[in-house]
Amino acid sequence: MLSKSQISFVLSLHQKKYRKEHGLFLVEGLKSIQEFAHSSFQIHTIFYNIEHQNLLPKLPSNINLFEVNNAELAKISTLKTPQGILAIVYSPKDNIIIPASFRNQFTIVLDGVQDPGNLGTIIRTADWFGFKQIICSEDTVEAFNPKTVQATMGSLARVAIYYENLISVINELSIPVYGALLDGNSIYKTNWGKEGLIILGNEGKGISANVISKINQPITIPRFGETESLNVAITAAIFCSELARNRN
Repeated sequence: MLSKSQISFVLSLHQKKYRKEHGLFLVEGLKSIQEFAHSSFQIHTIFYNIEHQNLLPKLPSNINLFEVNNAELAKISTLKTPQGILAIVYSPKDNIIIPASFRNQFTIVLDGVQDPGNLGTIIRTADWFGFKQIICSEDTVEAFNPKTVQATMGSLARVAIYYENLISVINELSIPVYGALLDGNSIYKTNWGKEGLIILGNEGKGISANVISKINQPITIPRFGETESLNVAITAAIFCSELARNRN
């Protein structure tokens, strides 16, 4: 049985303030937890119901395990319908930009993306297409927000996320800067080089003016219908797909 202090501690991790303070975040669902358990991330504790007991041997043996009933799990879960297993995972130390690791490849850069579901979908999409790093502006939604983690379906365990001042990063890396804009060259007619930053903007405001000033290759996804804009996660998927096609 979970104690009141255990419940209170897990519930505190629903909030960004305490995730940052404790250096911990929550992961729910067996598949996602397995992804983190077999990655460089370290798991603090796993809470599980009896239905998941036979699946636990697939996890490393050095993890703290607590069997709970469904009512207890519902108290600590971030989901309306808990998935029967929840893990507390240690956050990685702040990733440091190493310019050499961004050479000879393309990197997705997010400027002010606010929806956690969008960020999670972008991370999952990047993982699918083999992109290992994403750079986020300092005002982009937190990667360890429970909704973001859930949307990644475990891909967060494989994709490194950096939170940086974008102007400083662009200046430091000194590689081509592509931006998803309404007025630019067609993505399908672009002569991609061997490296670059792909800037995607905020859901409503787009790319901020100071970052736009750093874009030397504006790119647009041609519109054939009547809608005014694309969801940023869909835009990311189209860019990732086109870059992967070009790479291969």
